Amino acid sequence: MTGAAGAIFAAVLTVASVVGAPALAKTQCGKASWYAMHSRTASGERANPAAMVAAHRSLPFGTMVKVENLNNGKSVVVRINDRGPFIRGRVIDLSKGAAQKLGFVSRGVASVRVSVMNAKGATAAAVCG
Repeated sequence: MTGAAGAIFAAVLTVASVVGAPALAKTQCGKASWYAMHSRTASGERANPAAMVAAHRSLPFGTMVKVENLNNGKSVVVRINDRGPFIRGRVIDLSKGAAQKLGFVSRGVASVRVSVMNAKGATAAAVCG
């Protein structure tokens, strides 16, 4: 961006950061799978299949997300600590422990809604079609 549009955009970003405006909510709908590795994750921590953690392609490590199983209504909050999934059409890879709480370990894959949580633990309302 150049000229007036660029200046307005920069001003909006500056005001938003000064007044502490919340970041835009991010919600994804798609398929989730699970994995149970025992080595190190992309963030460097030792993998724990029982922990409430997950892999996401782009969210920063440490981001808390709510994952809702659209087939049964169960939900769980997990922390992003790894990268993936690397299979087309999947939006998140969950630890085995998180998949158990969501009730899809035996199926292997579930339709989910993934919502980034804000500092107060709230998520934006979103509908998956």
